[in-house]
Amino acid sequence: MKKILFSLLVAISFVSQSCINDNEDAVAVSPTDGAVINPDVGGATEPNQVWFDLGTGTETLNQRTDWDLAFYSGNEFKVVMNSSIMMAAGKISGATDIDVVKESDVTALMTQVQVANFNPSNVAYIDDVNGNFPSGSTAIEEVLSTDSENGIYLLNMGHNIYTGSVATGSVTTSGDSRGWMKIQVVRSGNGYKIKYAGLNDTSHKELTITKNTAYNFNFVSLVNNSEIFIQPEKKKWDICFTVFTNIITGAGSYVYADFVTTNIMGGVGAYQVTVASTESGVEAYNNFTASDIDQSKFEYTDQRVIGANWRNPVGTNGLETYGDRFYVIRDAEGYYFKLRFTRMTSTDGERGRPQFEYKPL
Repeated sequence: MKKILFSLLVAISFVSQSCINDNEDAVAVSPTDGAVINPDVGGATEPNQVWFDLGTGTETLNQRTDWDLAFYSGNEFKVVMNSSIMMAAGKISGATDIDVVKESDVTALMTQVQVANFNPSNVAYIDDVNGNFPSGSTAIEEVLSTDSENGIYLLNMGHNIYTGSVATGSVTTSGDSRGWMKIQVVRSGNGYKIKYAGLNDTSHKELTITKNTAYNFNFVSLVNNSEIFIQPEKKKWDICFTVFTNIITGAGSYVYADFVTTNIMGGVGAYQVTVASTESGVEAYNNFTASDIDQSKFEYTDQRVIGANWRNPVGTNGLETYGDRFYVIRDAEGYYFKLRFTRMTSTDGERGRPQFEYKPL
């Protein structure tokens, strides 16, 4: 009997090992069954940034004006601006002392450090729209170890969230100007020190930031003179709903509502599946399985795979989501999902009330 049992165990072990070998690249089983989600973007002024984790169904949100600068927590020393409120920055030529810079010194530069003014050259004053940091370019150049080699910058603080009424079906992404600052960022150990002030101030404030490697970035509000938590930890979000400064070829920077970015800094990849005109988009989405995943199509270096590509704000039938496409996402923990957008407005037609559904693969 013992010999029979031993033989059975050996056989089972062999079969199990054979199955593992045949499925070495098997898709991991997600801890969620998926859901239909109404992210709280906040309506027609789109006041909120919404960070969503597909694996747990967790939503984290903040107002777009809660932060100004993000400091990279990896090996490089990079500073990123809040593109959701149209921030921009330009180096002040010849400036060596932040306290002596005044508004009259930068009057001409102020006309250039702008967003969405249909000047193709304004791309020099925004960050890499791909979001592929640390390798991507930033308007504030990489922070060097020698303090004097770090420039002093004119910082366009962008715009507040609009507080007026918005017509049904329309969207307003910016309100009053938030003004200007002058800033200089230097290193402080394995972190940063930022010096900042109003344009005509003769003294400056300082904040010291220590890199927190559990996150992609440390965030700072210059308005509130403080560090602030914005994004969840780097592996705990996958997509973000936000207003976004993008680029239009030949026209420079442009501001998009209803934008969705992917967490490429946390290892998230995505690609779009475009359904043939002879097929039903819903049917193609429903029938898409793990065996249909094409690993060669995942994009890990551009956060704009979804972007604004999911919706048509000038559709022949009014505001609409595109029915001929959906998205495949590999999340920060290696799970796979399919995701499609089902609505870009509320049932009453209010913009900034999107809806999507997703399922694990």
